[in-house]
Amino acid sequence: MNLHVAQPTSDSVAIRLGSRGDLTGFLMEITADAGADAYMLVAIVHDQDRNTARILASNWIHDAIELAGLRLIANLAQAPATPPGTRPRSLVSSAAPDLPGVLDGEEAALLDVLGHREIYPLGVQVGRHRYFLLLSSEHADRIDPNALVAVQMRCCYALSQIPDMLRTAITRDPLSDRERECLLWVAEGKTTEEVALILGVSGNTINSYVTNAIQKLSASNRAMAIATAIRSGII
Repeated sequence: MNLHVAQPTSDSVAIRLGSRGDLTGFLMEITADAGADAYMLVAIVHDQDRNTARILASNWIHDAIELAGLRLIANLAQAPATPPGTRPRSLVSSAAPDLPGVLDGEEAALLDVLGHREIYPLGVQVGRHRYFLLLSSEHADRIDPNALVAVQMRCCYALSQIPDMLRTAITRDPLSDRERECLLWVAEGKTTEEVALILGVSGNTINSYVTNAIQKLSASNRAMAIATAIRSGII
């Protein structure tokens, strides 16, 4: 991992990110600095007349992301995301504000079970683009709100160095939600008939989705499409 950290004369830290590995290392570092357990860096994209989250980097387990869903993640990121320089407020915990239309009691309970009892959504401005960093903890009151202010500013500075990498991460996924879901089940070893039963559609429909995914990923077969999708972080 090539995470380069230099200590300048000021109290701030100069960070140079040159790869996805650097980005992961940096996010792990600031997550620990804030006293959090998990991070998720997301962008909000317009999808089928709704806003949904595109996950750029995360250490959430796959099942937690699947159960929470991208719509809920998008809601958590956007409302109310703390702008840089402002004292952040937590979500989900017992002390969190009531957020009708953003997070209901059932969703809060689900996040609690998944190990995200307390979540802080932070806005991260990179040029004209805005991203969102979710820092979460399995236990309430473990994250230090005072440390989050410095963490957020460091994140804005660090990500401003890699705008092209971030934009590439947003646009690298050409698959629809259904195509991605079918390819994921195939990658788990499910047959066409099993995936059809899981999703409640016909086998021909599953084959059509998988064929579209293979074509979009410029692959020659299912195995190559799965390998490409895994390597690109699509599944």
